[in-house]
Amino acid sequence: MSCFIVPVTEAIVTTVAEKVMKSKEKKQIVKLFLSDGSMTEATKISFATKLGWLNKMLWGGSALLAFEHLWHGEVTPFFPFLTAIESGNSASMFAEMGSVGVMMSVLVTFVWGCMVAVSSIIEKRNLNSTKLLRERA
Repeated sequence: MSCFIVPVTEAIVTTVAEKVMKSKEKKQIVKLFLSDGSMTEATKISFATKLGWLNKMLWGGSALLAFEHLWHGEVTPFFPFLTAIESGNSASMFAEMGSVGVMMSVLVTFVWGCMVAVSSIIEKRNLNSTKLLRERA
C-alpha cells in the first residue's frame, strides 16, 4: 500500500546529495595510450554520476510502484491519499513500509552498488591495459 514511500524518501536524499557532489566535484581527465601509439584523453566517471544512476533507479521504481498502487485503488487522488490511513489502518501501513519498503530500498541500493563495483573494475582494467601498452612502446 505505502511501500513506495521508503524508496521515494531515499531518492530525495540521494538527489540532494548528488546535486551537492556535482557542484563540488571536478572532472578527472586520464591520458590513455592506444595500441597504435597514439594518445587520447578520457574522463573518469564521477561518483556524482554514479549516484545519479541510483537516483534514476529509485525514482523510476517508485513511480512504477505508485502507479501500480493507484491502479489497484490503494492510493487515492484526494486527502489523505492512502486508503490505509482513510480506513484507520495506519499500523499496517507502517509495518509494510518497515518491511517491504525497506527491503526494496536495500535491494535497489545493493544492485546499484554492484553496478558501481563493476564499472570501477572496468575503469581500472582499461587504465591498466593502457599503462601496459605505454610500457611496451
